[in-house]
Amino acid sequence: MENEKDEQPSQRKDHRTDAFATKFVDKTTSWQQKALRRVATKNEPRQPPGGLDKTPIPDAPPGYTLRFIFHRANSLPMADLSSLSSDPYLSVQLHTDLPSRHKQDPHMRFRTPTIRKSTHPVWNCEWTVANVPSTGFKLKARIYDEDPADHDDRLGNVHVHVDSIPDNWLGIREQQYKIKKRMGSKRAYFIRGCAAMFNRNIEMSGNLVISVQMLGKTDVGNNGGRIWTIGPCAWSRHLSPMIGRLAGTKEPGQGKNGTKSQRYNFQANQFQFAGPVPPPLYHRYVEFKPFIAGMFNDTSLRGRILNRALHHQHSRIYNYDRTTLYGSFPSPSKDMSLQFLDLVHRDYGGRIYTYVMTLDGMWRFTETGKEFGIDLLSKHTMHADMDIYIAFSGEFFVRRLKTPHKGPFDSGQETHPAADLDGGSPPADPPSDPAYYALYIDNDSGTYRPSAGLLPLFKEFMQKNLPGLKVVTLDCVADADRMGKLKREQRERKKAEGHGTVVLQDDGSSLSSSDEEELEERVREYVGNEGGGEEGSMKKERKKEQLKREIKGSKLGAWAAHRDNKERQGAEKDFQDGGDDERGGRDNGELRQEGGEMVPKANGNGGACG
Repeated sequence: MENEKDEQPSQRKDHRTDAFATKFVDKTTSWQQKALRRVATKNEPRQPPGGLDKTPIPDAPPGYTLRFIFHRANSLPMADLSSLSSDPYLSVQLHTDLPSRHKQDPHMRFRTPTIRKSTHPVWNCEWTVANVPSTGFKLKARIYDEDPADHDDRLGNVHVHVDSIPDNWLGIREQQYKIKKRMGSKRAYFIRGCAAMFNRNIEMSGNLVISVQMLGKTDVGNNGGRIWTIGPCAWSRHLSPMIGRLAGTKEPGQGKNGTKSQRYNFQANQFQFAGPVPPPLYHRYVEFKPFIAGMFNDTSLRGRILNRALHHQHSRIYNYDRTTLYGSFPSPSKDMSLQFLDLVHRDYGGRIYTYVMTLDGMWRFTETGKEFGIDLLSKHTMHADMDIYIAFSGEFFVRRLKTPHKGPFDSGQETHPAADLDGGSPPADPPSDPAYYALYIDNDSGTYRPSAGLLPLFKEFMQKNLPGLKVVTLDCVADADRMGKLKREQRERKKAEGHGTVVLQDDGSSLSSSDEEELEERVREYVGNEGGGEEGSMKKERKKEQLKREIKGSKLGAWAAHRDNKERQGAEKDFQDGGDDERGGRDNGELRQEGGEMVPKANGNGGACG
C-alpha cells in the first residue's frame, strides 16, 4: 500500500509555454473561421470600404433653436494700402458638446457676404440653427479681408462662449465683442497704425456686434443629438473667366438687340437648403486605392500633397470676388426654385452638372462634361472640399416639360431636350413657372458611392426645398440604360445649341457695358454698309464669321458675328460657287485677310484699328 501511494502522480506545475500554446490554439481557430468565411464569400463581389455608413446619430435630449445675428464691425484694420480700407467678411464656426457620429464630421459653418471698401462694415446677417443643447455653445467668428488675387488676410477673431442655456434664457442683444488681434495680418495692423499717426479719428482697436435670440425648443423628431441649419436659404454664384477659358465653358447672356451672347466663364454654385438632412443620408469616401485614405486623412506624403492641391482647387473654383452674386430666401419657396433654375440656365444648352450635398444641406454644383478640362474641375472630392462624410452626390440636369400637369415619363409628355418645344429657350424666353421643369438627379459618384435605396428619401428632401419643381431620381446601376440615353440627348443638344451665338472672349478682366455696346454698334454698321447681289451677300456672310478685335484702353475684346446653321452652310456653298474673294475688307483698309480669316489691319501706331 505504501508503494502504491508513493507511485501516485503529482500535479505538474504551470510552465511559461502554456500561455503561448493557448494563444496558438485560439489563433488557429480564428484563422480557420476566416478561411471558412472567405470560402463562403468567394463568389460574391468584394467592394472597397466606404459608401453608406449606417452609424446612428447619438441620442440627446431636445435642444433650442437659436438665431445668430451678425450686425456690424467697427474700426477694422486696413488691408488695402491704396484705398486705406478693407473688403471684410465673417467666417463663423459653431461648436457644441453634442457627440458626433464620427470625429471627422465637418463643423457647422456660415459665411457673410463681403462688404466692399469699408472698415466699418454692416452685415445684419442672420443664421438660424436648430437643436443647440442646453450645455451651451462656442461661436468662433473670424474676420477676413477678401483678396481674390492672393490669400485672404485675417483681420481678427471673436469668440462667444455660452456655458448653459436655460428655458428662460434671454439671449444676447447687440453685444460688442473686442476683436482679438492675435493671428491677424501684421501688414493690415501696420497700415492702420501708420494711418492713425496722421488721423486722430482712427481707433486702434475694433469691435464686432453680435446678437443671439432663443426661438424656443426644437422639435427634433428622429434627428437625435445633432444641430442643423434652418435658414436662411442663402445662395451664391462664383465666376472664373480664366478657368472658363481653360475648360471651354461659356456663360449665356443677352445682347443689346436680343441676340444671345456668351462669355467665357466657369460657373460654380452654392445653395444652402433648409435642414435637417435626413439622418440615413450619410456616406463616406470609398477607398479604391490605398493612397485615398491618406489623401482624405492628410497623413502620408502623397496624401498630403493631393489634399493641399484639392483644397486649393476648391478655393479657386468657389472663389469670392467682385463678380460673385449673393442672395437668400427666408424659407423654401417657388422663388427659390426659380433662382435655382436661373443658376443652371433653365433648359438651355443641354448642360449636365456634378453635385455634392453636405451633411448640413449645402448643395454645391458645377457643369460637367466629357471634355478633359470640365471633367477635371467637377470631381466630387473637390466639391466636398475633402470632407470625409457627406450626405449625397452624383449628377443632374434640367429639362423643360411640354405639359406641366404631367410627369416627365407620362404618355404624351415631351421635353426639351430632346424635342424642340415652343414657348421657351433657345429662341424665346423660358417659362417662369417651376412646374414646367423637371430635375433629373442620380447617384453617379464613385467617390462616395451613394446608396440607391436612399434615392426616394433624397428625392423627398429635394422636393421639400425646391417647391413646384418635378424631381426624378435615377439609379446609376438599375437605370443605367435610361440614364445613358437621357445624358446622350443632353450632350447632343449642347452641340446643337452651341451654334448661333455671339462669343465674347474675356482676358480675365471685364469690359464695361459702354465698350460692349460700342463694339456691337460697330459690327452692325460694318455689316450694313455692304452692297447687294450675290457677291455682296457672300461678303457679308464671310465677314460675319470673322474675328474683329478692338483695343479700348488696356482691354481686348473679340467678337464673332453669327448666323444659324442653314444660313452658314448656304454662305459656304455660295462662297465655293463664286470663288475665293481676296479683297476681304473695306476700302478704308479696316480689315485684312490673314490665314483665311478677316482680322483688323494695324494702323500707323502699331495698334489695331479702332
